[in-house]
Amino acid sequence: MKFIVFILIICLTLVACNPFAPALDNSKDEGSNLLSDQKTPDGVCQNLKYAYTFRDTTVYGHLIDGNFTFIYPDYDNNNGADVTWGRYIEMQSAYALFQYAQRLDLIWNRITDSSFNADRTVATISRGFNLTVTLNPNQIIYVDGYADLTLGRQRPQDPWMITSWYDDSNH
Repeated sequence: MKFIVFILIICLTLVACNPFAPALDNSKDEGSNLLSDQKTPDGVCQNLKYAYTFRDTTVYGHLIDGNFTFIYPDYDNNNGADVTWGRYIEMQSAYALFQYAQRLDLIWNRITDSSFNADRTVATISRGFNLTVTLNPNQIIYVDGYADLTLGRQRPQDPWMITSWYDDSNH
């Protein structure tokens, strides 16, 4: 009888404990956060990479200032003249890209130039990048170039937002 009670207790214990389901990690390890607080220009670049990797328009939208301007030279149709659009079109473009791409891989390369204004509320960064856009296994687009980003914020303690992005890439 004792043996049956012992087996019953073991069975009930095993039913309550699933060895294939790990426990929740409630630790406060700040080093494992995927998102930056955008207090540095590098934090903005980290969050851009996150937004592309996870195709997250919410994170992307928090990076783009309300007065944002995207600029690129149109070598194909406009003799290299700049084409521009604002935040609304940028968010629509990002949404479409994030929806239709199966995978986006953004690699930031070295910073070729950076500067801050005197009160540290405007920063400019020129940085190389490689972007791999996988639409499907048979259609992969490789984009290489430089992003000239202008970042702004109201006060030095505020997070940086992208106010303009000049895209000088092969696409």
